[in-house]
Amino acid sequence: MTTLHITVGDRAQVRKDTLQFIQDAEADELDKSDEQTVLEFGTYDDLVDSLTPLRLTLIQAIAKEHPSSMREAARLVDRDVSDVHADLKHLEVLGILELEEGGPGGAVQPIVPFDKIEMHIDYPLLNDDSTPASVD
Repeated sequence: MTTLHITVGDRAQVRKDTLQFIQDAEADELDKSDEQTVLEFGTYDDLVDSLTPLRLTLIQAIAKEHPSSMREAARLVDRDVSDVHADLKHLEVLGILELEEGGPGGAVQPIVPFDKIEMHIDYPLLNDDSTPASVD
């Protein structure tokens, strides 16, 4: 199984948490076929801007239905092809999916190389000095 781990929060803490996760996984002797990729977002806002509900629905539809083109992916989620094209390009840059050329009629095929997405969000409610965190 291939898992995409998405983390949000202080980059130093995210790296520490990721290293701890890997050490725990090795200690538990997880199946070596379980590949793991980590995508880090610096803030919750960065995550929300990149992984909108429409994009998450698109990712899930592609993973489930394996469309042969961007146009077919747009039909799966009942959205405009140009909007889906822009979302697919954004998701490709993030590394969440791949766009392979050479589909039927030269179509570009979106491929999600993950079986599962897990998210870890560091969303502190208090600052280090125990005062409420400000929201921008």
